[in-house]
Amino acid sequence: MSEFYAHPTAIVETARIGAGTRIWAYAHVMNNVTIGSNCNIGDHCFVESGVIVGNNVTIKNGNMLFDGVELEEGVFVGPHVFFTNDLYPRSPRLEQCKYRYESSDWLFKTKVCRGASLGAGAVIVSNNTIGEFAMVGAGCVVTHDIPPYALVVGNPARQIGWVCQCGLRLKEDGQKAFCPSCGRQYQVIDGRVSPV
Repeated sequence: MSEFYAHPTAIVETARIGAGTRIWAYAHVMNNVTIGSNCNIGDHCFVESGVIVGNNVTIKNGNMLFDGVELEEGVFVGPHVFFTNDLYPRSPRLEQCKYRYESSDWLFKTKVCRGASLGAGAVIVSNNTIGEFAMVGAGCVVTHDIPPYALVVGNPARQIGWVCQCGLRLKEDGQKAFCPSCGRQYQVIDGRVSPV
């Protein structure tokens, strides 16, 4: 992979970056990170070894992505979203728990599926999956899996509706839903939404 742009103040230690990707000022991308094509990584972001970023992803300013985070194609990460990767964190340098960090068993992964959006200041607790095209509201605390197309808000995250692939809230009519903006049609079956 080649032909990406990195601002002169960015630290980029990986070579696995797709064409057309832009990495802006004071970002730090460690070795063993994979970033797809046509991505945008904003100012003051930190991307730790082991992170996987798909194509066409937008990561706004001030984000820190830690080992175990995977962002699929077309994901949007608003400013200052918080990811975790350890459900029982301690300093690996603390004698009483050093043994836990001798392998990677402590690592709990997070997957954000295709087209999903994470609002500013959201907290994503590890060991969860955000479904495709889901919308996580600003300041939301995600402590469980989020279904595809779900709109969630609050602490802890609770579902208040469904969203279209274009990002707007769907209008529901029984087992059907539609987008009032783009007109896409969906079906609602057993508490799940899928395109028609």
